[in-house]
Amino acid sequence: MQEKMFRDYCRRRKMSDDAIEKAVGHVREFEEHLGDEGKTLDKAQVEDVKKYMARLISDNRNTEDRLLALARYSYAAKMNDVFIYFASILGGRTVLPSISERLAAIAGEEARSRVFDGVEPPPLGSPPEDYPPVTQRLMEGLEAQLSPETCRMVLAGNHHRVPVEGFEGRKRLFEESETVDEFLVKEHERAVAELEEFMAEGRLWYEQEITPETVEYVRGNQEVLSGIRRGDKIYTTKFPYAPGRYLAETDPLMKRYYMCHCPLARASILSGEPEISPTWCYCSGGYEKLKFDVIFGEPVEVEVLESALAGDPRCRFAVEIPEGKLK
Repeated sequence: MQEKMFRDYCRRRKMSDDAIEKAVGHVREFEEHLGDEGKTLDKAQVEDVKKYMARLISDNRNTEDRLLALARYSYAAKMNDVFIYFASILGGRTVLPSISERLAAIAGEEARSRVFDGVEPPPLGSPPEDYPPVTQRLMEGLEAQLSPETCRMVLAGNHHRVPVEGFEGRKRLFEESETVDEFLVKEHERAVAELEEFMAEGRLWYEQEITPETVEYVRGNQEVLSGIRRGDKIYTTKFPYAPGRYLAETDPLMKRYYMCHCPLARASILSGEPEISPTWCYCSGGYEKLKFDVIFGEPVEVEVLESALAGDPRCRFAVEIPEGKLK
């Protein structure tokens, strides 16, 4: 275990001394488990993580702080494959509770009770393959109990609970721009520069490895990580979940899989089951529109135009510019 490196990383995250000690302890326990298996922490593979997660779930020790500690260590130690897996099993943990809350706020407690009857998420740390049946059941409930418009509204929220403060810089950039078009060009230039920085430093950008091909892909399409305005709408294309593999892939099925970000649904693309309604992708639409909610200072409307879950090779959205905000 690279203990000093990890402690320094935790301090940079402004974690308390007590939280750091607990995090180090969680990583040390994983290291000891690997030792019992005749393996070392620095050589840990995704399969080792899956086996350990199953043990934690069985022992009822699959706590969020434990998994976060292991994810943070794998990121700090540049164990990229392991970190990406942790991101996949942690990334969706807020989605179902958030949808439940938004559903109650929009349609009422009775509707929430009917929709979520029998919807039981897998234990934290479960593999991504365990989530699509839950997502399918939730979508069946939503579409049976709500109108299409209300269903889309419920799904298109900030269900990953992304801090909106992170978009304040984009809001200032918009306010400083003469037009929406100028802002979108500048936002695209900023995104390309950020990707180039991460590539040069060999760091993961969120859970993505950035290669020269990835940078050129984004540079060549302003819709990716920014948008292009046509009339009163901004068209945006989602950055692939696994960009390097997505760009190199020729098989349509695998291309869709490498595009999809959703930890609660993407495994169903490979297996073909269960069949999840593409309306689910309005959850992704909520994520895509969030920065525009902040930029324009009010909630905006989003439409899912294409999605990997619906059989398309990309995920693409249209965000409506609010009245009076087109400049």
